Amino acid sequence: MVATITLPAAILATRYSNSYDLLYGGLVIPVVVVAGIGAIVLARQARARERATVTREGRGRVSAWGRILGVIGLCLAASGAISLAVYAVLVSAD
Repeated sequence: MVATITLPAAILATRYSNSYDLLYGGLVIPVVVVAGIGAIVLARQARARERATVTREGRGRVSAWGRILGVIGLCLAASGAISLAVYAVLVSAD
């Protein structure tokens, strides 16, 4: 969930702050990447642990949601990185 919420929260914080620009929101992209990869790894471990148990109470819902949120976080980080790259190209062309 951290991977999914961090980048939109940073963008929202820059929108309502007078001292920070939207470009500073890009500083959290590495945090989102690390959190997204961590969520995917933890979801994989949880799924493997669930397969090893005798009773399948959770049926993989939590691990599936962890993997989904991790992938969404990585997609948001990629989108943010692409937008920063486009911004850099436009600034350098000017």
